[in-house]
Amino acid sequence: MSDIITMVTAGINYGIDLAADIAELKRERNAVILAHNYQVREIQEVADFVGDSLGLSYQAAKTDAEVILFCGVHFMAETAKIINPTKCVVLPDLDAGCSLSESCPPPALAAFLKKNAHKNYYVIAYINCSAGVKALSDVICTSGNAETIVKAAPADRNILFVPDQNLGAWVMERTRRKMDLWQGTCYVHVEFTARSIRKIREQHPAAPLVAHPECTAAVRMLADEVCSTEKMVTYCKESSAKDIIIVTEAGMLHRLRREIPSKNFIPGPTEHCACAECRFMKMNTLEKAFNALRDLKPEITLPEPLRVRAELPIRRMLELSR
Repeated sequence: MSDIITMVTAGINYGIDLAADIAELKRERNAVILAHNYQVREIQEVADFVGDSLGLSYQAAKTDAEVILFCGVHFMAETAKIINPTKCVVLPDLDAGCSLSESCPPPALAAFLKKNAHKNYYVIAYINCSAGVKALSDVICTSGNAETIVKAAPADRNILFVPDQNLGAWVMERTRRKMDLWQGTCYVHVEFTARSIRKIREQHPAAPLVAHPECTAAVRMLADEVCSTEKMVTYCKESSAKDIIIVTEAGMLHRLRREIPSKNFIPGPTEHCACAECRFMKMNTLEKAFNALRDLKPEITLPEPLRVRAELPIRRMLELSR
């Protein structure tokens, strides 16, 4: 075992710069650090890749690392494990869940599909779902490729879109493809209201407003652009505006400020807060990330039959999104 691993395991304080310790330990472990856009600033700054679910899926699929430290929520780390069965995938905090994922339990979806077998559903699952739901799906999508995935769905099949009803409704508007929607939501994005967004627009009348499609229709209607977090980066880079209002989880503003320091990014407020933060995303800390890399746990494990079945719709998504 390497000196750094031995020293830290023994309880000796290895240095005072935790970010530098993580970088050294990452080399020792032959690890890659993937971080979602909603992670805290300190984690984003030690990550090898920061992005949305689609971008991180690509990075997880092509990495040569032996260990994947996934700084996000549980379903994201599961996705990395599904497409990397021989790699060790660890999550800083195993309790970092997702209200949207939890809104669609696999047994409930299985029962619904059985009850409605006559509809011959083609199931499109937003990536914000468990491995069990992925295994029941025909194809996965993200907010960045949902339009592409829906347009590619068989014309002779009814579509069931799970679990986010707001993203599903937005995709229906964009594609004109009728879908039945599972009634799930992201608790963070539904905290934005038309009243809170009108208020920030009144305070910054010249600033364009960019919103995530997980927001409600009332909020999306007030936006100048509705798009995934990755496309927010492109929009903000190309916009001539100096001030831009960002309506999504507050962690996204750190990435935007790092990559586009010449512009002023204003967080969209909720009824009760100046910005919106996901309590699950914020459960991961730099110390927990270090511990996970040191101890190689909490490790994500899946029964192989479930993993194999869940991998098929993810691979289908990656092929359709190239």
